Amino acid sequence: MATLLDRMDRTSMFSGLEARVPLADHRILDYVWNVPWDIKCKDGVVKHLLREAAKGLLPDEVLYRRKSPYPKTYNPHYEAILAERLTEVLNNPSSPVNRLIDRKKVEAFLSTPSDYGKPWFGQLMAGPQMLAYLLQINYWLDKYKIELEI
Repeated sequence: MATLLDRMDRTSMFSGLEARVPLADHRILDYVWNVPWDIKCKDGVVKHLLREAAKGLLPDEVLYRRKSPYPKTYNPHYEAILAERLTEVLNNPSSPVNRLIDRKKVEAFLSTPSDYGKPWFGQLMAGPQMLAYLLQINYWLDKYKIELEI
């Protein structure tokens, strides 16, 4: 999330725009977290609650358009840095993320960089994002001394 917010800020300011990201407000997130899924995704329409809230404020072509994520670029050097850092995390027995992952599967993934560009979990994201997420989770757990009961 921090990366996306930073990217949005930089790209908008490059164009001389002042942009706000209202859905990052913790009060909205706290509220929506507790809304039942069948309301958020009524009749299989994702973001149903958000679309209903914006009805009359936004044109239908905006309300019902397909998701359009930020474009991604894959730099082999960036991927190599991520893989190297994640290997360091895996090799450190005190890394908190080690308790959450299947080490053999992560090592197998790291050893097959040809899989990095393939989507995972049906998303538009690929391997480099997964490597970065694992590193971010480890950083967060370590920085805030999060103790998980597993």
